[in-house]
Amino acid sequence: MVYQNRRWDSDFQQLSSVVRSGELGRPIEVHIRFDRYKPEISQKAFKEEQLPASGLTYDLGPHILDQAISLFGRPLSWKKTTGVFRPGSKVDDYLHIELLFSEHVHVYLTSSLLVASPLPSFVVHGTKGTFIKSRTDVQEAQLEQGMLPGTEGYGVEPDGSEAQLTTIGQNGTPDVQYLTSLRSNYNHLFNAVYAHIREGADYPVKEDEVIWQMEVLES
Repeated sequence: MVYQNRRWDSDFQQLSSVVRSGELGRPIEVHIRFDRYKPEISQKAFKEEQLPASGLTYDLGPHILDQAISLFGRPLSWKKTTGVFRPGSKVDDYLHIELLFSEHVHVYLTSSLLVASPLPSFVVHGTKGTFIKSRTDVQEAQLEQGMLPGTEGYGVEPDGSEAQLTTIGQNGTPDVQYLTSLRSNYNHLFNAVYAHIREGADYPVKEDEVIWQMEVLES
């Protein structure tokens, strides 16, 4: 299986919910970022050595690319830019992909290991409004601390993590809402694996979507 667990990040789940609800109208411009500040070279060889599928493009890139594909389908065209900026780095540590989807949806994906003050990770401008959300999913940190899924508080973002949704009413007045962060759980992915194998249910990460992603990553 392809481990696209970040479809079940709470912040992306909230973005997906708002886009699919139609509250923003037709999406025009979408920005998805996954930034960290890690100037040091990791001891993990699969990330830092010049091996197949090493570097940031194949580390964080697949997650943000899958999020875009899961929302908008197959990209019609794209332009990919990579860079190496950390001293001593042997692999790319910067990635930017511009994608064009049907209905003229423009998506910009960015990931960097040299961002000390992150911008919002999810920004969508649509014909009826704008959605802004920081990357605030807590599951990875909680799992590293030994918290198990199902524990009270697992997957619950802290106060102050609300998304901002701004829509324009018929009189032209902006309506600003702060959306309570959704709770999510990576177990939804494994439940989908079980349902696919044992019950014949459709697996949410389609084979075509994986192929489309590889076309972009390997270009």
